Amino acid sequence: MVLWNLTKQVVLARQVRLACTFKERFKGWMGKQKLEDGEALLIYPCKGIHTWFLRFPLDILFLSKEGEVLLTLKDFSPFRFSPWVPSSWAVVELPAGRIQATNTSVGDKLVLYGREKDHDL
Repeated sequence: MVLWNLTKQVVLARQVRLACTFKERFKGWMGKQKLEDGEALLIYPCKGIHTWFLRFPLDILFLSKEGEVLLTLKDFSPFRFSPWVPSSWAVVELPAGRIQATNTSVGDKLVLYGREKDHDL
């Protein structure tokens, strides 16, 4: 699946993994040595995350159900808790530096392609 920033007309990730069960959401990237360019984890439903037991920083996007970016956290270090974002429906975890590289910002609209039906998040 591909995560596309519709507002900026740029690809955020080409290898998006979904985490929608408790087990998938809890595990996240734990056990991974590093993220490769193009990887992302889309966690839903989600209003906050942790980076406990990670070995690398992440860029984090909090999204509304319509795919609007509500909050960006750049270079978020391991062993931290994110803020709780009550209006968030999903969180995208990306390799550190990806937010800046794609100029993604609050208010941008993201779309996920490659599922059974391409649609808003």
